[in-house]
Order: sequence, then structure tokens, then C-alpha cells
Amino acid sequence: MFERHHEPLISREAYLRRIARSGGLAASAIAAALFLGVSGYHWIEGFPWVDSILNAAMILGGMGPVGELHTTAGKLFAAAYALFSGLMFIVVAGLLFAPVIHRFLHIFHMEAGRKSKSK
Repeated sequence: MFERHHEPLISREAYLRRIARSGGLAASAIAAALFLGVSGYHWIEGFPWVDSILNAAMILGGMGPVGELHTTAGKLFAAAYALFSGLMFIVVAGLLFAPVIHRFLHIFHMEAGRKSKSK
């Protein structure tokens, strides 16, 4: 997906396209995770759609649930969704930061290669 250490640095335009693609993937992952949470709260716990969106968004955002859970299945779903949301945070952060970190390391490697060749 990214250029190798011996390849030249990609252009700024290609880098911005890479950032946009990563942002799109991250947004898609967030949308899928939110859909999963909204569906679970609506069909498992029986919340209305608006309350399901609120609860799923709050848990996915790391804030915690808003509505009181009444069923055992709903509580188990909320626990699993909270753990899943923690992992989604890591996935989304990786998707967003990977191109930036890769470019930084690629530039650093190119400069280190220039310094060792000039000695």
C-alpha cells in the first residue's frame, strides 16, 4: 500500500489522496460500527431509533451509555459493544495516523541515507 524505503517520496497530491482514502476508510469503519450499535440497541434492548443512535454514539465515542438497560441480553450486548468500541478506536486511529507516520519515517529514512552516503 505504501512505498518501500528504497523508493522515492510520493508527491504531495498523491499523499493527500492517501490521507483522504484513509479518512474514508476510517469514516466507513465508524459508520459500520455505529450501525451495529444502533441495530443492537434497537432490536435487542428495544430502544426507539433515536435513543439507539444516542446510546451507540455515546459508547462508540467513549462517553458511556445514556439509557437504562432492562434486559440481560441488552446488558450483554452493551458490554460487548463497549469492548468492540474500544478496539474500533484503535483501528480508526491506525487508519488515520498510518499515512502521516509512514511519510515521517520515510523522510527520516531518506535523510539518514543521505547522511551515511556523504561520510
